[in-house]
Amino acid sequence: MATLNAVLSQVFTWLNVIFNAAGRVCLAPIGAIPGWLSNTLISAVMGVLLLLLFKYTSNQKAIGRVRDKIKANMLALKLFKDDLRVTFKSQGRVFAGAFALLFHSLKPLAVMIVPVVLILAQMAAWYQFRPINTDEKTQVVLKLNGADNTSLPPVTLELPQAVDEVVRVQIPGLQEVRWEVQAHQAGEFQLVFDVAGEKFEKNLIVGRGLKRVSPLRPGQNWGNIILYPLEPPFAQDSAVQSISIAYPPRDSKIYGADWWMGYFFIVSIIFALLFKPILKVKI
Repeated sequence: MATLNAVLSQVFTWLNVIFNAAGRVCLAPIGAIPGWLSNTLISAVMGVLLLLLFKYTSNQKAIGRVRDKIKANMLALKLFKDDLRVTFKSQGRVFAGAFALLFHSLKPLAVMIVPVVLILAQMAAWYQFRPINTDEKTQVVLKLNGADNTSLPPVTLELPQAVDEVVRVQIPGLQEVRWEVQAHQAGEFQLVFDVAGEKFEKNLIVGRGLKRVSPLRPGQNWGNIILYPLEPPFAQDSAVQSISIAYPPRDSKIYGADWWMGYFFIVSIIFALLFKPILKVKI
């Protein structure tokens, strides 16, 4: 498991470099237009692009043959509904056709899953959380590598002038140091952590509106690297395991915490179905 985690962590770290660069360019308009509009436009475009990806990665001829057989057997069920032998035979063929369609969908779904997850992670940076408001307090947690209940190394937090430290707590049992901080002006700031003379950074976003935020700078955990792609992960031998900031969830039924993803899938499916006959895609 450790080897698999190391391999996947490295693979997704490389992929995040590509998707972060693309996301900065392609998703930049999100910050300039209403959230409901940006999520709708992205979802519509993604629905059509995924439909095209399905078309060119699936066996459209085989899917067409299976669908024709299903239609023929559905017609037989109507025409020979009084003949039990024909009815059961046609029903069995309909179910077999449904499983055949599922089988033909496995390849395109396997091709889609990784880019879709990485794109959703980019969108989550905009929609899942909001930046800290000015004069709003939030918690910053530094998680160190090391056995629980062992003494902590010297740790200090260097803050920009616009950010104040309110409270600092050390928790050796969890190998954590926690701060409560408060910013007095909007902007993007770098928090610098000094751990026994070694420097580590985590960005802090303050302000209103739609901005990309990263609640966690992860360690070598491939799941966290996927979910929080904006900042490079800490190395396996780093003194720091992770740094997190408690950004509040964004409040909206269309482009807010958790709701944005459901809206994304609904709109994507609607546009995929609308464009299916136009692009002549068999599903």
